[in-house]
Amino acid sequence: MRPIYIFGEDETSYRFHEDHPFNPLRLELTTSLLIAAGKLSKSECVSPPLASVEALALVHDFDYIEAVQAAAAGELSTLKANKFGLGTEDTPIFPTIHEGAARLVGGTIHALDLVASGKGERAFHVGGGLHHGMRRKASGFCVYNDAAVAIAHVRKQYGSRVLYVDTDAHHGDGVQWLFYDDDDVMTLSIHETGRYLFPGTGMVTERGNGKGYGYSWNVPVDAFTQDDSFLTCYETVLREACEWFKPDIILTQNGADAHVFDPLTHLASTIRTFEQIPQIASRLADEYTDGRLVALGGGGYDWYRAVPRAWAQVWAGLTRETPYAGDIPTEWIEQWSDVAGQPLPTRWDDSLYAFDHIPRRQQIEEKNWEVTKRAFWPFISNDRKSIYL
Repeated sequence: MRPIYIFGEDETSYRFHEDHPFNPLRLELTTSLLIAAGKLSKSECVSPPLASVEALALVHDFDYIEAVQAAAAGELSTLKANKFGLGTEDTPIFPTIHEGAARLVGGTIHALDLVASGKGERAFHVGGGLHHGMRRKASGFCVYNDAAVAIAHVRKQYGSRVLYVDTDAHHGDGVQWLFYDDDDVMTLSIHETGRYLFPGTGMVTERGNGKGYGYSWNVPVDAFTQDDSFLTCYETVLREACEWFKPDIILTQNGADAHVFDPLTHLASTIRTFEQIPQIASRLADEYTDGRLVALGGGGYDWYRAVPRAWAQVWAGLTRETPYAGDIPTEWIEQWSDVAGQPLPTRWDDSLYAFDHIPRRQQIEEKNWEVTKRAFWPFISNDRKSIYL
């Protein structure tokens, strides 16, 4: 069954301002790259519906939703804006703030609903992944939390157990806290340690609360982590999460900001990490969920070089193709060269780029491996522990 690709031009209305790092241009760059490469047709792109207020209220408080609507109309006081995290440098107010954010939520609900209902096996909502949104507060470029709303929707409609897997360089805090007491939703986040990076959470000791204890796993990797270490930690902890939780559906957030080019983070992954993350997720979904897998976009602030190639590789994983390789289509380069104002990548891999040597590589890898084991060690059986002894 062909995966569903969810993207519509109306999603670009979620735009703070021209200089803001969270730019919906990334969605257009990715989609056009897949089309130019012959991996996707325009007719396959499904425009997302607008999420209703009732849907948003599955995780967000009504007074917060009303505040966002008032902000869009220019009717929100400064006092209330501050209370709800709106009008900040990270999350400024703009006229389509409610509609744009609700559209992104609608796309993720639609993606997860198709898979949970059996109408589709896999889906990619490239505009999704706004994982910092809280119950009653905007945070980190995120107004509504599309992943959390969609998870709450499929829990209510189908009773599906969802494993949420977040590989954004920033901790997936909003999704974690919204399901921190829930044993039917598991959150797994692999991210740069919060010692150096927003939001400062995601410690390995954050493991859930009450009946949700053991259903939040975090792997905070060290700054300057490279491909081998990131991928080893990711594949190991994801397999253990699948063994522990036995999910019905895997939902992945595929932020591309762990790439060494990213201006907002301190990790040192190349495109190889982003080639392999969706391949690993695809294999484990086939093994544990009968293939049911939904992918979202997320962060990523090197708009032209890193994000389009990284997110295009998500589609390769969903369609069970090997990672795309060779030359980038000339058509795509010509389409975006004037807009980019910088040299665009000419190959799918990073072979033409030179990267700095990381002098602490061995220490970083050893530290990452220890924190990875700490994430899952209390919850796996002695038989599985023997694998790592």
